[in-house]
Amino acid sequence: MEKAKYAFATNCGMGATLSVLSLLQQGDHLLCIDDVYGGTQRYLRKIFTPNYHIDWGMTDMSDMKKVRSCFKKNTKIVWIESPTNPTLKCTDIGAVAKICKEFGALLCVDNTFMSPALQNPIVLGADIVMHSITKYIGGHSDVVAGCLCFNDPNLYDKIFFNLKTMGTCIAPFDAWIALRGSKTLQVRAERAADNALAIAKMLEKHKKIVKVLYPGLPSHPHHAAAKKNRSNPTKQSGGSGMISFYLKGNLASTNKFLSSLKVITLAESLGGVESLIELPATMTHGSVPPENRKLLGIDDNFVRLSTGIEDISDLISDLNQALPKI
Repeated sequence: MEKAKYAFATNCGMGATLSVLSLLQQGDHLLCIDDVYGGTQRYLRKIFTPNYHIDWGMTDMSDMKKVRSCFKKNTKIVWIESPTNPTLKCTDIGAVAKICKEFGALLCVDNTFMSPALQNPIVLGADIVMHSITKYIGGHSDVVAGCLCFNDPNLYDKIFFNLKTMGTCIAPFDAWIALRGSKTLQVRAERAADNALAIAKMLEKHKKIVKVLYPGLPSHPHHAAAKKNRSNPTKQSGGSGMISFYLKGNLASTNKFLSSLKVITLAESLGGVESLIELPATMTHGSVPPENRKLLGIDDNFVRLSTGIEDISDLISDLNQALPKI
């Protein structure tokens, strides 16, 4: 699905992440996009730095001049998400790949939010593509798994050794569940993206919404990059099933909205057949330091929605009955 020569399945998305980061040694430098999954940030801050003393930094990767300026002579891996979790920033993957090749660094792209049905980073120049299979590839919220896809046979030997040694390989039954889910990925991902675009357009006009962040909307600051990255830019808008938006009001009014939803479920995961919504500031990104959340715009009135494949009229009706209760 990712158009790669090799792939390894792992026991979870973080298992895949750790298997890549385990390629680094002391003296190396890791460059990471600033708005990255909370679990990845937690690992880098709480375990990676104090235990392994490997140099790393974070930066906004929407500006290629800024990206280039952050490279060091010892930069070995660049880690990006596009779109990011949860503010849905999009990066020109091909442009970052060119810079990485100049500096001899590996580019690893977490493609979980788009899935291989909508975006193929290896085709755009990435060296490694990572997924939390738990999300779109599995698609039914019934398996925890991850994967790494790549073309380099030297990486195959190194990553395979690390997988065996660290014990991050996938279990057989989990692999069977993931494979079963993957067979319907294309239709699920496209339906979720269609639903998301319709909801994003509706929310953008709603009086209780301050701002909508959806890469498929022309109003998104990185709309052009999202369309450029998209594997089939003519078929979809550039977005996936992931939407983020700011509500009018404070934490209390946000909680009132979330508790009023009846079809959309309050839960941390994403990419399943059911629509899930969450409050990143207290859920998925609660471990991110408050000052960092503030810089990224992860406020108490900021919510993340993963649209499922339900009938779009049911989803819009649910949002329309909950929003007036703010």
